[in-house]
Amino acid sequence: MSHKPTLLKMKMIFTSVILLSVFAAYAQHTTTIGNKARTGTSNSTFAVIKGQQIGIKMKAGSKTVKLLKLNFGVENRSSDTLKFKVNVYEFNNAIPGESLVKQTIIGSMPKGKNRINVDLAPYEIQVKGTILVAIEWLDNQQVAEPSFFIGLFNGGTWQYENNKWKKMPVAGVDFNVLVEKLKK
Repeated sequence: MSHKPTLLKMKMIFTSVILLSVFAAYAQHTTTIGNKARTGTSNSTFAVIKGQQIGIKMKAGSKTVKLLKLNFGVENRSSDTLKFKVNVYEFNNAIPGESLVKQTIIGSMPKGKNRINVDLAPYEIQVKGTILVAIEWLDNQQVAEPSFFIGLFNGGTWQYENNKWKKMPVAGVDFNVLVEKLKK
């Protein structure tokens, strides 16, 4: 019985090594910013009113990163899917500033408990420093308010209502963003 590797086995091993190298290189250049993902034991509800926003401040770092994916936990108690828009703002001093999103990014929140993931990679959003990542309601929902998973003492939640930003201290929604570190 021969233990010599066949040509096919050698090709499979070589291909596997290349794929593992590519995946390892990609993984080393990504990180998550924002709040820790929660399971929903602590929650905070927010009214669904067109134009109002909910978000958190995130530290993207001193070097430019590309936003890849927004993730958060929520329970939508409505029988309808709730539509929202993703916004990203510069955060200068005490309030959010200029929008860093050049295209409309729409997400949806199906009925029930969910981990929502919005793919941001195609929008080529590159940021550094402190940012505010928020969702903006696209419609009104009178029946039930969605319940967002939160953490305590993690920077608080920012709300935009009545044409101004206001910080709710203590409890922060569990928004987080997967980012890619860019070589610039």
